[in-house]
Amino acid sequence: MIVKPGGENLMEAVQKASKMGPPPVHLWNPPFCGDMDMRIARDGTWFHEGTPIGRLPMVKMFASILKLEEGKYFLVTPVEKVGIVVEDVPFIAVDFSVEGEGDSRVITFTTNVGDTATAGPEHPLRVERDAATGEPAPYVMIRRGLEARIDRKSFYRLVEIGETAPHEGADWFGIRSAGQFFPVIPAGELTG
Repeated sequence: MIVKPGGENLMEAVQKASKMGPPPVHLWNPPFCGDMDMRIARDGTWFHEGTPIGRLPMVKMFASILKLEEGKYFLVTPVEKVGIVVEDVPFIAVDFSVEGEGDSRVITFTTNVGDTATAGPEHPLRVERDAATGEPAPYVMIRRGLEARIDRKSFYRLVEIGETAPHEGADWFGIRSAGQFFPVIPAGELTG
């Protein structure tokens, strides 16, 4: 059982809050009650007090009340907010589907907690590159500032459907979805 800093059962509060569909966490502004010993690892595994949370329904419930404020992550209910640690981003995009081609192509991602998001203006893709190695780290916005890192197999599949297009005065290799082009790497840096 996971107990909040105040001593109440956080699971009960989450279950109450989620009975009517996705919790409106963006509307909740409860007082901060302290930090909880909860961590989301870079690989998407959720830990409580150093132990992995093995029950996916529990992880999904916590994910549904996750909120990002000023660079810090919180679990929120209508009455309280507790801080947690997120090593990179809270979710992993583990798969995607593609419908259509060219400008009408739509790419919809699915996360490790079952959320879906269609890449486009509301759910942009971005790619960061490691300064030392140049290795790309691709991300997609899932909801209200919460991102998913796109897993390696999915990124390789995305590259297969990528294209070269003009971006900020140069040719870039990138991904197109919902009528928007998301640059990945300058076309001149492509090899092989």
